[in-house]
Amino acid sequence: MKSLTAIFVVLIGLMQYPLWFGKGSWFRVWNLNHQIEAQKKSNMDNQIRNNVINAEVADLKQGFSAIEERARNELGMIKQDEVFFQLTNREKDKKDNETSSDLETKH
Repeated sequence: MKSLTAIFVVLIGLMQYPLWFGKGSWFRVWNLNHQIEAQKKSNMDNQIRNNVINAEVADLKQGFSAIEERARNELGMIKQDEVFFQLTNREKDKKDNETSSDLETKH
């Protein structure tokens, strides 16, 4: 009787092995679900970024105000007969110059 019980326990164990550790195991399903959730979050972040870029492209295609804003902010362009004032912080400029000169002497 004890040998029959041992045989059944071993057979049940062998039948359970694929369920827990095989190709379609519970652990693999759990792991894949976590990967799916991470991918969904990444997709959502990318979708938000794409929507922002699409809105910017549409704005650039429709009007010149966005182009003018970019030219002013990124390229420092000004209109004709427009007065441009540039304010600087002298202490910050001195620190930047000292830092850059220190880096040049080290190289």
